[in-house]
Amino acid sequence: MKVAFIGLGNMGTPMARRLVKAGHEVTVWNRTRAKAEPLRSEGAKVADSYAEAVSQAEVVVTMLADDAAVQATVQAAGGVIDKLPKGAIHISTSTISVDLSGKLHEEHRRRGHHYIAAPVFGRPEAADAGKLFVAVAGDQAAVERARPILEALGQRVFVVGEKPEMANVVKLSGNFLIASVIESLAEAIALTRKYGIDPHEYIEVLTNTLFAAPVYKTYGGLIAEAKHEQAGFTVRLGLKDIRLALSAAEEVDAPMPVASLVRDRLLAGVGRGFAKHDWSVLGRLAAEDAGVK
Repeated sequence: MKVAFIGLGNMGTPMARRLVKAGHEVTVWNRTRAKAEPLRSEGAKVADSYAEAVSQAEVVVTMLADDAAVQATVQAAGGVIDKLPKGAIHISTSTISVDLSGKLHEEHRRRGHHYIAAPVFGRPEAADAGKLFVAVAGDQAAVERARPILEALGQRVFVVGEKPEMANVVKLSGNFLIASVIESLAEAIALTRKYGIDPHEYIEVLTNTLFAAPVYKTYGGLIAEAKHEQAGFTVRLGLKDIRLALSAAEEVDAPMPVASLVRDRLLAGVGRGFAKHDWSVLGRLAAEDAGVK
């Protein structure tokens, strides 16, 4: 398929690479062109603008940081919505608000396009290996047309409904759960370290007994190693997602007291200068609060 890929950050680059490897005709664009150029040697075309990238596309995939970036690229005059051919599909893999997803669906519908929300679970290394999990919602026929793209990106595709915003709710609630696990691990590791227990040994116990899930292995390991500088997912982005989850919850009167706590912990991380660190840096905050070096 003719695919335009917009947004080549930590996640977008390996995702675009997977589509090239799967044999799709991929044109890429990124605001910082230097991030797009390496994909040229791997078989992708590099566009001078996002409008150029999408003008001949059957499918456009966006992986952008937040609502503002999506609005500036997709909804702006001369942007994706203006330049996308009729009948084409926009797959938004970005973690954005429920409200914006609904508005994008309606705008695309009016222009004769199809809009699918397909946020992904997984860190950059999973994206590079094609091991993401994809939560998808949108018109059933459009989802089936886009399935070759979706399956090239991840190891499993979960169709969660026909309203695109349903996939965004799944993603935001999932990221809330990840953040909750990180905060819980941070506190538990700080406690056990105060009693002289090696964090690596503690994580070995946890992840080989009741907590064998990948999220415990990944973030328990990062906290034990104190590897927070190289961010797979930043504190700033985590804070954005928890705020979006709380906003979605408020819209339907669903209290999320734990989410409020996690928001404050992430906000404390930003306040301490860790905005660009991996959000596993919550482990450092908990250790410092406990007086552990």
